[in-house]
Amino acid sequence: MGALIRLGREHRGWTLVDLGRRIGCSAATVSRLERRARIADLDLVHRAAAAVGVPRLVLMASLAPLPGPAATKVTANAEEDSMRRRTLLTATAAAGPGALLLSLDEALAAPTVPAAGAPSLDRRLASSRELFDAGSHQQLLAALPQLLADAHAGAASRRPLDQARLSAVYSLTTALLIKLGDIGRARITADRARTWAEVSGSPLAAAAASREMAIVLRHQDQHAAAQRLMTGAADAVQATGLRTEAAASAYAQMLCTLAYTAARGGHRGDALAMMQDARRAARRLPQQAPAGRLFNVSPAAVDLYAVGVHWALGDAGAALDAGKDLRPEQFPTAERRARLGTDMARAWWTWRRPEQTAAALMGAYRSSPGEVRDRPAIRAIVEELAQRHPLTPGVRTLHTAVAPAVG
Repeated sequence: MGALIRLGREHRGWTLVDLGRRIGCSAATVSRLERRARIADLDLVHRAAAAVGVPRLVLMASLAPLPGPAATKVTANAEEDSMRRRTLLTATAAAGPGALLLSLDEALAAPTVPAAGAPSLDRRLASSRELFDAGSHQQLLAALPQLLADAHAGAASRRPLDQARLSAVYSLTTALLIKLGDIGRARITADRARTWAEVSGSPLAAAAASREMAIVLRHQDQHAAAQRLMTGAADAVQATGLRTEAAASAYAQMLCTLAYTAARGGHRGDALAMMQDARRAARRLPQQAPAGRLFNVSPAAVDLYAVGVHWALGDAGAALDAGKDLRPEQFPTAERRARLGTDMARAWWTWRRPEQTAAALMGAYRSSPGEVRDRPAIRAIVEELAQRHPLTPGVRTLHTAVAPAVG
């Protein structure tokens, strides 16, 4: 990537200072950009590449190179090979988040050799989404390097569907990294998801990738940029005509994310208006989204977003009111059921109600331990509960459950 930018700069006869002036940084920063193998600032990379004329597709290939030919080793028995992979994933997951993230780093730098005799990519992507929905974060983190490698191998076909699948894998990776609070890596994977979605031409893949990028931007306090991105994504989905339930689900999800983004940016009127639009968009959707749908939005899911929107606007009372009639059984996945608990817990904690906070978190933990254990913001509430209200029922159990992650 750095070499491409250097070649483009030299082709134009520019000095380091010349390019730095054009992209708003120092000559020393340009020099580091051209010499580093790892990405430090993805926005700067894109600005530099555009300035020197590196085509987007070429830049994309340098950021996430397609793997070479598959290894010639042939497994005698596909079932045995599958068992070996499962054993390896289990062993890798046991190594802990640090080792798993290092393995993911290596996969992002250069995808590994595709697996021989592996089940179809669609099946494994669906299984990976099930791990995410179940809150099995470490197991999913262990599976992602091989899934990325195989998705890259599939995208070598240059078929739009295979490119959209690769975008979907990067979007899922981003969603997991956001859960784990690893926003730096999430920024990289979100950008790749958007790039491959753009190449594929799939509006739904683009919507999913834009949503994850907007969440990353929100975590980086770039609320205006996140809102612009989500507005464009919502408009693009609406332009499809919303003739299918899948498109209507995507549109409702875009509006929900846009509302929460506006709320986090302090734009109360925009946030509440978007929630009203999201409710209208969700009216035609079933009470429970079909299994496997990319955007599993339902009317109850929109109401759950309203809890988060009111909390983000600083109105804990309205948040609790929005969620008072919601029940875990309205949500098909453990991740959403736990999210109901954690969102209500945040509102109760803002209202200084430790008993209700602990009860909501216990409910979330029973649905999906990872949603409480692995999310930094929720772990922080557990820590504060343990410090301020150690005798409140459930607090010691919660603190013991998340203590390894906290410590």
